[in-house]
Amino acid sequence: MPESRSHKSTANRLAKIHNAEYNQGQGPDIKTEDITIEVETPDSVDDAGRQLRGHRGPVYVAGTNKEAVDSALERYGDSTIGVMDNQGNIIKPSSR
Repeated sequence: MPESRSHKSTANRLAKIHNAEYNQGQGPDIKTEDITIEVETPDSVDDAGRQLRGHRGPVYVAGTNKEAVDSALERYGDSTIGVMDNQGNIIKPSSR
């Protein structure tokens, strides 16, 4: 599936905030020593858990819009995975 413009712009924005590179290949979109972030659109929120499996430290799903953030909160609300919006604001902290 081709990458959406909102996914790419969100991933680049968050990578810049965290002084990291946006990984367009397999694995999480943004990975630093301190945080792992998977950017998702409303249609791909369910894929985030698989992408973040096995990563240590704080892990987050970043929604590209309000609908994606709401879906992520519903899907990962009772897990160790945190949720952030497309500006990098943490909505639900990661408990890892």
